[in-house]
Order: sequence, then structure tokens, then C-alpha cells
Amino acid sequence: MQGAVVSARPVRHDDVRYIGALNGCYTLSERRDTTADGAAPVYACRLCSISPHQAVLVAPVIGRTGETVAAHFKDFGLLRTRVARELPTGFVLDIDLDEDGRDKLAAKIRWRKQCATSHTPDKREYPRILPRLPRSVLTLADGKHLPCFVIDISRSGAAISASVLPGCGTPLAVGSMVGRVVRRLDIGFAVAFTEIYAQDQLEERLSAPPPAVPQLSA
Repeated sequence: MQGAVVSARPVRHDDVRYIGALNGCYTLSERRDTTADGAAPVYACRLCSISPHQAVLVAPVIGRTGETVAAHFKDFGLLRTRVARELPTGFVLDIDLDEDGRDKLAAKIRWRKQCATSHTPDKREYPRILPRLPRSVLTLADGKHLPCFVIDISRSGAAISASVLPGCGTPLAVGSMVGRVVRRLDIGFAVAFTEIYAQDQLEERLSAPPPAVPQLSA
């Protein structure tokens, strides 16, 4: 038909989604740490998927439905969000953006999907890996068990994020692996294991039952 205008199909935000493991951090903005000048604690997390409207995280401290969360990821920047749904290992977030902000986030997601990931060689004696299932359990010397998030792990140690920050030298176990806290991190703490574990056993040991408490006190 003469004079008819055929418009291109608009790109829908629902069509843009990235699914993949990316480490980041978050704060539960309505909770305050009374021991740190009233600042909100910062926890590590892993992004499982993201669209311009929602994100799914694995996290050590699970936010309550409706709770405000500020999440940061290197490729996507700071996101102001709210917990839409709690999950056994984390939560689903609704992302608070205007239309222009959603367009910009959609562009970042498309870039992340198209970008070829380049890896810097890990020159450590025991390279770190991102565990397939990053949620584990901390066991303290008094027998207390706490959920934790394993940021990364190697045969000799791990970086941990949890609702507690044990002091340097504190004995504990991550899953079934015994160690001691060796330093604080911006989003958690580092643990050095008391022995070198086999690479192919790390994932299994993260989900294994904790050791007996006397082992931690030794």
C-alpha cells in the first residue's frame, strides 16, 4: 500500500538477559552494623542472571522480601534494587530504574554477552577457582554453625563472606576443611587451610559435614 510506513520491531527489555556467574557485592541498606559506626555491612555475592528488570543472586545473608539492596558488579555498576523473592541460596531482585536507565543497563548486558572473556593467568602456587556451589557452612571452635558464601577457593585456602568477621588467627572450618583466619578483606575474610587439599575434592569438601570441634581447637 502506497504511503504505508513499516516500523522496525522495537527491542524489548524482556529479550535482553545475561546468564552466567559474576562475582560482586551488596549491602542490605536497612540493616546497620552497630560495631562499625552504623555502616551497613558489605557482603560478597554471585550474580546468576540479570535483565534490565531483575537479577538473581547467590548470597551469604538473605534479604527479606521488600528489603532495599544496593548491589555492585564490575560490568553493570551500582544497582538500586529491592528483594522480590527469597530463595534457599539467595534472592531475586527487582531493579529500580527509569526507562533511560533500563536502556543503558540493557546495552551493558548486550555488551557482556558479546564480549569475549579474557582471563589473566593466575600465577599463584595454587590457583583460585569459583566454586560451582558457593554456599557452604562455617564451623567455629565453640561448635556454632553459620552459613557462608565462598568468594573463591584454592587447595590452600579460601576467601569467605558471612554475617560474622572473625579476628585473625581464629580457628574454623569451611565445610569440612579446617583452617585459620589470616586477614580481613573489604567484603569478608581470608582463610588459610591447615593442609593442602586435592583440587578435585574442593567442591565435595565444601558441602561435606563439618569436622569435630576438637579438631578446630587443636
